[in-house]
Amino acid sequence: MSKLVRGLGLTQAVAINTIDMVGIGPFIVIPFIIGAMHGPQCIIAWILGAILSFADGAVWAELGAKWPEAGGSYAFLQNLYGRKKWGRLMSFLYVWQTIIQAPLVAASGAIGFSQYLLYLIPSLSPIEQKAVSSGLIILITILLYRKITDIGKISVFMGIIVGGTILWLIASGFSHFQPALAFTFSKDAFDLTPAFFLGLGQASTKTIYSFLGYYNVCHLGGEIKEPERNIPRSIFLSIGIIAVLYLLMQVAVLGVIPWQEAKDSQFIISLFFERLYGHTSALIATGLILFIAVSSLFAVLLGYSRVPYAAAVDGNFFSVFGKLHPTKNFPYVSLLVLAGAAFVFSLLFKMKEIITAIIVMRILVQFLGQAVGLILYHSHYKQERFPYRMWWYPLPPVVAIMVWGFVFCSSEARYMLGAVAVIGLGAALFYLKENAALKNQATNL
Repeated sequence: MSKLVRGLGLTQAVAINTIDMVGIGPFIVIPFIIGAMHGPQCIIAWILGAILSFADGAVWAELGAKWPEAGGSYAFLQNLYGRKKWGRLMSFLYVWQTIIQAPLVAASGAIGFSQYLLYLIPSLSPIEQKAVSSGLIILITILLYRKITDIGKISVFMGIIVGGTILWLIASGFSHFQPALAFTFSKDAFDLTPAFFLGLGQASTKTIYSFLGYYNVCHLGGEIKEPERNIPRSIFLSIGIIAVLYLLMQVAVLGVIPWQEAKDSQFIISLFFERLYGHTSALIATGLILFIAVSSLFAVLLGYSRVPYAAAVDGNFFSVFGKLHPTKNFPYVSLLVLAGAAFVFSLLFKMKEIITAIIVMRILVQFLGQAVGLILYHSHYKQERFPYRMWWYPLPPVVAIMVWGFVFCSSEARYMLGAVAVIGLGAALFYLKENAALKNQATNL
């Protein structure tokens, strides 16, 4: 761990979080969100996503400041549940899930990139789209093959482009805003029926997907300067900035394009700019969205590559993942393995399937595991010093637990069963590994 360089300051940390959060996701999921809620009331799903991000972000901020190590949740779960049986199990399950879901996250961004590219090159065949998405994974891997200080500079540049693009969208929407489109609701829009809550749950899954990444800085905890201060600050700054931008962006779109049309649009933002300024401006905006997708993939693979590395250094995963590049000091084996899996997944899966799987798979072990674990830890170690303590404890973790539970239970049964199956298989692998280790110790004795 000591070989990692603490080369990222607050500006770089905020940039890495924000470019991770704003990938292709929000530009792809807006039609899904509007369709699930059947009207402008879809803004509720964005608000719920922001509330969850702040509540869960408070958990991440406290844990990240307390244990600023590479791997983020790997270190958190092990420290919260103890470094023996339960802590090792929870942290192993997280790494096991990361090997699956991190490439899925990267693949979703690459697939979204290839889908949006159709606006620029409509003649792309399905096979050519797959070639684009897989080729993008290779490009991102090449960009990440460098020192962390260089990564920080690239992240800031990407963050400026991301923020500028969304501000252009918002300013354009409000300069041509039609309140009758944005705030005309049907009579049953707010009827609190089971269908309403089912739609809210499905829409919230998509908004939460768009917020994911506010914790990326925790995966890079071993490379952050003054982590006790900069990790909490970067988390809340990135969530606050992106929450405001997302809410304004959704309202701006609804004020330009009727929701009945928007819910069926494949290129919602391209259509938005074409409606306002014509085809040429739409082409430019689409190019910027594709750049944003590249930026998000860059941040995703950067952060997640530290997770198997941390586990390997700790002796809780295959040792080869603990290797650092001899001159650039980054976990290159971990990066290459995750990128390779993302390359394969980008060829196999579809965007809509991946988004839901990413969210549901992570809820039980990572998000609920951390929130519940933090409450238990505080109850057992009341005098323990935390460099950062969240406001209004225990409200944030309780809110996070409730919302994560709601999202999980409102998902389709196949995704819930899949998440449980992944955990079950991971637990079986863990016990096989532990039993093998015990037998080796007995043999050596």
